[in-house]
Amino acid sequence: MPLANRMQRSLQYSPEGPGLQIIDQTLLPHQLRVVSLRTLDDFCTAISSMQVRGAPLIGVTAAYGLALSLAADASDAALGDAIERLLETRPTAINLAWALERVRAEVVDVAPARRAGVALAAAQQLAADDIAVCQRIGEHGLTALRGLPALAAGRTLQIMTHCNAGWLAAIEWGTALAPIYAAHADGIPVHVWVSETRPRNQGLHLTSWELEQAGIAHTVIADNAAGHLLQSGRVDACIVGSDRTVANGDVCNKIGTYMKALAASAHAIPFYVALPVSTIDWACATGADIPIEERHGDEVREVSGIDASGREADVRLTTASAVAYNPAFDVTPAALVTALITECGLVLPTQLAQSKQALLGAG
Repeated sequence: MPLANRMQRSLQYSPEGPGLQIIDQTLLPHQLRVVSLRTLDDFCTAISSMQVRGAPLIGVTAAYGLALSLAADASDAALGDAIERLLETRPTAINLAWALERVRAEVVDVAPARRAGVALAAAQQLAADDIAVCQRIGEHGLTALRGLPALAAGRTLQIMTHCNAGWLAAIEWGTALAPIYAAHADGIPVHVWVSETRPRNQGLHLTSWELEQAGIAHTVIADNAAGHLLQSGRVDACIVGSDRTVANGDVCNKIGTYMKALAASAHAIPFYVALPVSTIDWACATGADIPIEERHGDEVREVSGIDASGREADVRLTTASAVAYNPAFDVTPAALVTALITECGLVLPTQLAQSKQALLGAG
């Protein structure tokens, strides 16, 4: 998604540049700042602090981090240490482990002197693959949107999202927003209900900003308003992303996804999950087996924004001693998901295991 005279993708690498350039997403929407990651410490901090976030982007960023760390030390010990440190940054998104394993497999039998170059080529290929995969997700998702009754009735499509699964969460296009971008590009009238996604407010800060850049009509809502909109018939479909989908079709995504899925099911609203096949953890049997990241309570107790004078400020919402519980993700059972939108097409989540061979073969 192009920004005039700015980053054309969520990350960029140039051999002549100072490391990997990323958009610091913790500063959006108030400030668009590009920062460079050079060292393994830089990459670990960027992922854990959510300067980069979103399952596909985390994976590709970690791949570049491994490649650049091998440029400094390509020994077997350094390779193992770098992978271990990167894996510790975010435990829930499976793309992190998937991407690191892809790079490790490419370099493990290569002479240390060649490892950095081989790893860099693998990271660049992962980035290129992500762009193509997300574009296909958008095409398949657009087919699903074309089947909604609203279009036949001549109405604007009303889509609800949660968190951010646009190009900021991938390299280009994104996952959940890819069908929306495809619909908009095809001239289909679409309006997006953007839930704030407390406590990090990725919908409020990132999805709204993305859609504004693209000129797509949208309205920001408090998370607690989602059920009311679904109940009152003002939503035609929900589309969310996934940080990890497991073998039985259960979907792990940003906290608050499960509540929207319950409300959508109660009111017969299609609930789609858009994800690349790489986000499926075939080794994990059910959603109950997924490690759920718990983040610092200050993300609940505090909120960041711009004050009346235009300065960035953190404001505490509670007493300093208030106890806060901050799980970053929840699990939506497969039975609540209408379909998984993958680069291979739509898949029924309850039939995911039966589709494994076809999905992996297509990938």
